[in-house]
Amino acid sequence: MNVIKLDHISKTFGSEEAGVHAVRDVTIHIAPGEIFGIIGYSGAGKSTLVRCINLLEKPTAGTVTVDGQELLRMPLPGQEKKERPVELPARELRKARKKMGMIFQQFNLMPSRTVAQNVAFPLKGSGLSKEEIQKKVKELLELVDLPDKAEAYPSQLSGGQKQRVAIARALASDPKVLLCDEATSALDPQTTQSILRLIRDINQKTGITVVVITHEMAVVKEICHKVAVMDAGRVVEEGSVFDIFSNPQQPVTRSFVATTSNLGKIDELIAANDPLVAVKPGAVVARLNYSRSNTSEATISEISRKFNVDVSIVFSNVEIIEGQPLGGLVALISGDRVGEAIGYLSEKNVMVEVLKRG
Repeated sequence: MNVIKLDHISKTFGSEEAGVHAVRDVTIHIAPGEIFGIIGYSGAGKSTLVRCINLLEKPTAGTVTVDGQELLRMPLPGQEKKERPVELPARELRKARKKMGMIFQQFNLMPSRTVAQNVAFPLKGSGLSKEEIQKKVKELLELVDLPDKAEAYPSQLSGGQKQRVAIARALASDPKVLLCDEATSALDPQTTQSILRLIRDINQKTGITVVVITHEMAVVKEICHKVAVMDAGRVVEEGSVFDIFSNPQQPVTRSFVATTSNLGKIDELIAANDPLVAVKPGAVVARLNYSRSNTSEATISEISRKFNVDVSIVFSNVEIIEGQPLGGLVALISGDRVGEAIGYLSEKNVMVEVLKRG
């Protein structure tokens, strides 16, 4: 059973005719224990969509179901006269929201309260005793590696430490879902990595389902299992992180993937007619993309020997995504049998894109 089901979600700010259509007919199902990424450029609708999960934003159409409980069902366009809206009463909605922790870009800590008091805040009215709350806060601060900061105030913490406190607070109610809305955007790269490792470790230790909203493909690559790409309010592509990186289908997805690799620089060099990519007659500049089945094969050495071609590597990039190798390179290939060499690479399931011919 999927822990989060968003079916045909739309969100319009203002009137249907003249308003802003932030989310348009989005359907996403997220399995228990997944780290699911939702990526898009500014204005794509991703933050609005994640706020529809816990109904901080109320969809104008569609159905929201979390942990098997239908939180909201708004009629789809054309169904308004036949279907009546279904919405949880406020009291039940507050109870349902306790299953969903959320962390934000700006941390949202209370500056006049200590770290321990910030973490304990969601436990107010939980029925736990003072001693039980103190024990739980201690355990949570140990989980986020801040056991010595209980009596500190937010102003005394670094950005990364503040986000760790925010994560501990979000976990205080033992939620089944953790929503992360641009949670690392305000952090430097090194701190971002530490926070992503923490979220991944928490996911592995607790089995909590995580939804990550981001505009950085590097974040998706680091911790997510699946990803949905949004553009202009719609999900334009969805799949496993490996599949999206190895074979992006949409222009916006290819643009995102290019930001995580140096292979895209070749397009700039060719446009600028850089001497680095000058080719003689019969030679080519080619981009080679490898998948899990052929990354470890010595294909470059093979074509050099088999077809007597010279291969000069301009850029290369091989990395591990979801525990599997994925990579590519840009190379100058020259010789009398270049066409045969390219055909051989294709037979070996290497994706070859000829970028420039001499």
